[in-house]
Amino acid sequence: MKSYFSTLFTGAWSLILGLKVTIKALFSPIVTCQYPREKMEVTPNYRGHIDLVKFADTGAHKCISCGSCMRDCPSDCIVVEGEKREGVKGKVLTIFTLDFTKCSLCGACVEVCPTKALDYCNDYELAGFTREEFYFDLLKRVEERE
Repeated sequence: MKSYFSTLFTGAWSLILGLKVTIKALFSPIVTCQYPREKMEVTPNYRGHIDLVKFADTGAHKCISCGSCMRDCPSDCIVVEGEKREGVKGKVLTIFTLDFTKCSLCGACVEVCPTKALDYCNDYELAGFTREEFYFDLLKRVEERE
């Protein structure tokens, strides 16, 4: 009989201690984010996929179509093409695509760019049903941001 009451008391005491922890957590500040309704703030050093950088004054991209990012990419996921036009010094960028399905986010392309035309994007909500949704036309994205 003594062991029965001892077990009953021990169980009730552990229940009280557990409720104490639960009630204490009930009044503490919220640390989670309710994702679809609330968006997380991205830290300044977040490394998403690459994106073209624009000049602040003109709004044009900084890329000179040198192709060094394409050559140094170990994943071979960047395609850069440019053409020589009359009256324009240097090449004019015509195609700049990124295959994010192959990108390893190593940052070699960002580091090697002589004009600092590439930077990391803050997009963290990348989800899709097909691979084609992860083929980014970075030139088109720059024009859409204008």
